[in-house]
Amino acid sequence: MELRQLSYFKAVAEELHFGRAAARMCIAQPALSNHVMSLERELGCPLFIRSTRRVELTRAGETFYDRCVRILSDIDLTTELTRAAGGSRIRQIRIGSIYPSTMGMLPTFLAKIARKYPDVRIHIASGNTGEIIRGLETGQLNLGFIRPVENIGSLRFVSLAHERYYLAVGHANPLSARDEISIDDLRTQKIIAFNRQNLSFSERYFNEKFAEYDLTANIAFSCDDTYALVSLVSAGLGIGFAPEWTLDLPNRGFELKKVSGIDFRIGLGIAWSKEDPTAGRDDIVDIARSLARAGR
Repeated sequence: MELRQLSYFKAVAEELHFGRAAARMCIAQPALSNHVMSLERELGCPLFIRSTRRVELTRAGETFYDRCVRILSDIDLTTELTRAAGGSRIRQIRIGSIYPSTMGMLPTFLAKIARKYPDVRIHIASGNTGEIIRGLETGQLNLGFIRPVENIGSLRFVSLAHERYYLAVGHANPLSARDEISIDDLRTQKIIAFNRQNLSFSERYFNEKFAEYDLTANIAFSCDDTYALVSLVSAGLGIGFAPEWTLDLPNRGFELKKVSGIDFRIGLGIAWSKEDPTAGRDDIVDIARSLARAGR
């Protein structure tokens, strides 16, 4: 079994398409297929279910993929540790970001990194907090702009800012013309909430807040993300709490209003693994920490 075979298998597992995987790895498709079949013969079991319509991982393939990710990440980590010990400069930074950070503090961070390391390659991956944490733990990401988490194991988190949420009200809703809105005003409205099944930080936060203010019974619609929420609000189906950055959306059909007695704020911060030599460099973390002064 060769390391390049693991890389080829990983590419196919992520693309679920031999042609795209071959293009990604800069290898002819027949050669890629031969490497994968060689792995299957060596392992004694199929890794993929192949059909004319699609490619799927078998249960054995899913297990093998998880191990491949860890093995290849460990090799990358070993390489970076060796380079760092030898005084080599950073060559690449892989950053995971939830959408609010992508719109907010991430551009400032990238500008500072680019000035500090003009030759560094930067890769940005979008995702939710859970996905980004898994990327940090497996070594696929160096830094993550995410919702608050605890320092567990090698994971480290520093709070940088708080994102304020206001009541999104459609233009046709009488509340949009009100200067003052109270909690009691919300009890006559249909509320649009984030989907409880996803159990993200934001979803748990608002579920708890709606229960605290006795508004759970008013939830009439649910959605998976902020864009869907403001679309439902703009269509006049209800009201919902949206982050302040939605004011910058073009052609928006809603207003953001403050509600007396309610101050909804959700934290944002930077996370990394203390075992990662790239993220572990003091200047990288210090650059991230410096965003707190501008972001709070």
